Amino acid sequence: MSKFDHIRQFYDSEVNEALQSIMHHPMMKALMSFTFPDVDEAVWMEQLKRTHSIRDFQVNFIYQSVQRVLEKSSDGLTTSGFEKLDPNTAYLFISNHRDIILDTSLLNVSLFDHGMIMTASAIGDNLVQKSFLLSLSKLNRNFLVQRGLSPRELLQSSKLMSEFMYHLLTKENRSVWIAQREGRTKDGNDATHPGVLKMLAMACEGKDVIPFFKKLKIVPVSISYEYDPTDALKMPQLMAEANDEVYIKEKNEDFITLISGIIGQKKRIHIHVGDILDTELDKIGAEFDNSNKQIQALAQVIDDSILSTYRLWPTNFIAYDLLHKTDQFSDKYTQKEKQLFERRLEMKLGAEVKTLRDGFLAMYANPVINKMKYENV
Repeated sequence: MSKFDHIRQFYDSEVNEALQSIMHHPMMKALMSFTFPDVDEAVWMEQLKRTHSIRDFQVNFIYQSVQRVLEKSSDGLTTSGFEKLDPNTAYLFISNHRDIILDTSLLNVSLFDHGMIMTASAIGDNLVQKSFLLSLSKLNRNFLVQRGLSPRELLQSSKLMSEFMYHLLTKENRSVWIAQREGRTKDGNDATHPGVLKMLAMACEGKDVIPFFKKLKIVPVSISYEYDPTDALKMPQLMAEANDEVYIKEKNEDFITLISGIIGQKKRIHIHVGDILDTELDKIGAEFDNSNKQIQALAQVIDDSILSTYRLWPTNFIAYDLLHKTDQFSDKYTQKEKQLFERRLEMKLGAEVKTLRDGFLAMYANPVINKMKYENV
């Protein structure tokens, strides 16, 4: 047994058996009928029986599913920056995190469209408690981030995950996606948690972290949705935090959020991949000789890349103007777009519109405030 067995994705030799075990599951049938509405069940089942690798499953099935999601719930996906990447090189993509499934799925679709290596992606084990979801995630090259551990277990788990990602990147030439922080950004303020970088650095075992990070070929990624399909679902947690209360998730809350993110309206979506961090790491190494300070500085460099390249939409400018009772950005949107956004605000928040209004607007307005630190928007 490999020491990575309880967190890794399936090997290709395990794919066919895993597919055969879930192909009759009601959720698999629902996914396939959504993806291939005009295809007879026997046809896609036969195709699944002939699938023996993760890549084949991703390209022939999951890629098609994501295209259907885009077709049904968005006004399209645009990308920028991919031309800077080498098709044969593995990268560590560190991304802002807005949607549980789509952030990494859309990045993989974009990588495939640009002829690049698709990623192995981190996913919290709390999201795949059901055996079907666990199998589907491992078939989609997800590896597990263990949640709810004691401090000692967390240390061991973090070290194992660090070693696994390093193994994927350097031994298997497999790109990796990881979010810049645990959990999705709920308030629109995308920030890299230094703890994520400390976890990554565990695999360098006390050696200088700068050469280690250079080996990983870190690429910051910004993803922005014109409408966040889970915006209203994020409100209760933001309210609890604002009132200094401990937020306790409802049963099945993660699953509801996962589904809402997939089927909810997103309008336009944009993914930008930043520059590979290289000279920036040299500068950090020259300026700081303490690894903690180096990690703090690296977190700031990643933030600078993500925030400065984040695509702003009319919804962001509308929210800023509504929140600050101004018309500063009125040239960035039409009255119709403003009316649609205000209607969404009322529909999503219902009777609680007054209580939750500012939090909802701040979620969309904060990316404008953050981008203003880098340029005139």
